Amino acid sequence: MSGTPAAPRPEAPAVNDGGATDASTNGHRAASSSASDDELDWGGPTVPSSKSTGGSTGGDAPPLNATEETTAAGPLEPAIDAAVGTAPDEPSAQEKTTGDDDDLEATEEPKPVAARLPIVAHIFGQTDVGQIREHNEDNFLIADLGKATRGLDASETQEWKLDNGGILLAVCDGMGGAAAGEVASQMATDIIFEHMRKAEGHGDRDRLALDVVKSLEEAGSSILGHAMANRSCRGMGTTATVAALVDDHLLLGQVGDSRAYIYRNSRLVQVTRDQSLVNQLIEAGQLTEEEAENFEHSNIILQALGTADSVQVDLTYVELRRGDVLMMCSDGLSGMLRDPEIRDLLRTNPDPAAACRVLLEEGNLAGGHDNITVITVRFDGEGLAECDDDATAALKYQKYPIPNSTSDDDESNAGPRTSAYDEAPSIEVHGEFEVDGDIDWDQLLHDRRMMPGEPQREASRTWMWAVLAGAMVLGYYWFLR
Repeated sequence: MSGTPAAPRPEAPAVNDGGATDASTNGHRAASSSASDDELDWGGPTVPSSKSTGGSTGGDAPPLNATEETTAAGPLEPAIDAAVGTAPDEPSAQEKTTGDDDDLEATEEPKPVAARLPIVAHIFGQTDVGQIREHNEDNFLIADLGKATRGLDASETQEWKLDNGGILLAVCDGMGGAAAGEVASQMATDIIFEHMRKAEGHGDRDRLALDVVKSLEEAGSSILGHAMANRSCRGMGTTATVAALVDDHLLLGQVGDSRAYIYRNSRLVQVTRDQSLVNQLIEAGQLTEEEAENFEHSNIILQALGTADSVQVDLTYVELRRGDVLMMCSDGLSGMLRDPEIRDLLRTNPDPAAACRVLLEEGNLAGGHDNITVITVRFDGEGLAECDDDATAALKYQKYPIPNSTSDDDESNAGPRTSAYDEAPSIEVHGEFEVDGDIDWDQLLHDRRMMPGEPQREASRTWMWAVLAGAMVLGYYWFLR
């Protein structure tokens, strides 16, 4: 957004997918905890990052409730219906049998899923427009796949018991300016939910993992198709961080730079990896974390849903322990608060609803430069093992191998995914290398594909020449007078 940032102003409450109202932007900054930073594990080198949204204009996003979601561009049902196919009808008992009438043999009945000890999730989610943006391009999803429902029924922490359907969570940060970012993030949450709701076999962890990956791929291709068919949505895209579980293994699908953290026994670990240029440079040793905070290209991400024909989903997992807290957020929060600050706020606010509100408030007090979205979940129940020192020390970012397709007829999804996003800059690190301190980053990025929300070079040049020509004409008439 160009121009002088607007002064902080109160925002009217808005309800997102979780059914919670936006947090107030007023209040006093909480006192920082005296805990040592030695208790913090970064889970892989990452830094705060942000994305520009271009010259967006217009009012705040219309209020949404837990059962009806719209965007500034109108309802998304046609796009979602086209993106999510209807599951085939279950064959009848006669169709499941083979052979003649004399030796009719019925197909073996599916084995029932073994009973599991209960896992309880205390859940809350909230979003806020921030202090600078004029409307909210973030969206989030909280869904019970067992009941095929989404959203929260109240403004306080909800207690959900995990059943064989599983729990689905997502944070999406839209990009593209005007209303396009809202459309992209709304489409992502809708398509991901519909795909997961209609999928079967979520009693199996591998099946769930495969469906998470497929839902993100389907959302990306559908958003790209919608953008190509609608001029007003050209260039839109969205990040997506998806969490799902059906047992004690939390699965995480990542595209972009929204984040997921696990807080366990005073340790905060980022269990996703930012797919951003600045994070690549840190991992390559070409930037320190301190230098990265002021890096001029910190808004560049290497992947987003809706910007390419396919995406490479980073699938990771966490083996949960009793008392673990999952915190998912858009970069509107991680770009404003350092990880030690987030850790201290989670420590002092064990209730998920209270934690969400405090995190939003602190993000706004720190500047609120972008929309802020937070989901917080505390896990308990006999289905989770007790946490000990070994489990705390072992908490880290770890890959989950994408399973082969569980369907013999669906060979297209077997094996690992590959990415067609070859036009974005990507730094591959193999072994040791020398860092070139004289590298010209502007030249390196000149020929790269533009991401949603970044200033368009050709458009900028056109406006520059138009302004110059106008100034010359005005100067000529002024001279004649």
